[in-house]
Amino acid sequence: MRHLLALFLLSFNLAATAAPATPPAFVSIDVPDARLAGEGEFTRFGMRIYQAQLWVGPLGYQDAMPETAPFVLELRYARALDGGKIADASVEQMQKIGAGTPQQRQAWLATMQRIFPDVKEGQRLAAAWRAGVSPGVRFYLDGKVLADVPDGDFARAFFAIWLSPASTAPKLRSALLRGASPLP
Repeated sequence: MRHLLALFLLSFNLAATAAPATPPAFVSIDVPDARLAGEGEFTRFGMRIYQAQLWVGPLGYQDAMPETAPFVLELRYARALDGGKIADASVEQMQKIGAGTPQQRQAWLATMQRIFPDVKEGQRLAAAWRAGVSPGVRFYLDGKVLADVPDGDFARAFFAIWLSPASTAPKLRSALLRGASPLP
């Protein structure tokens, strides 16, 4: 029994002293004092598609007032995917959650088809909410800028795929937002 108690205390101590995740350098550019709010896995038909991480600053994730709180959503792909299919799946999710008009979604699809590259296993696509700048999103591939899209409606619709209460992946949403509250 004493050994079990010692093992419990040791594991608790190790968990309490574990270093917080360090954000990638590009995250720190868009989100000063970034911290990992949460992470989770997206699977489809039992296959792992990507691991997602949400990085937030001291203001956390603020759904009602995102203009004041920058954040970055990063996806690390578990398999190779065609960029056009990523764009198609994104606009399909936007439609499912009711984001934008049919005309807006058509324009957004064309934008994403132009921007999103084919990805290989292990590559990372990230999107940064540009708070304080004209509302929009900056996309990255493996930490290098792909494109800026200065369209606040598009940016809100894109991030809503994962962060909206209407998300079709509610478990992933919960995992991403687990620690997204503002710091005291």
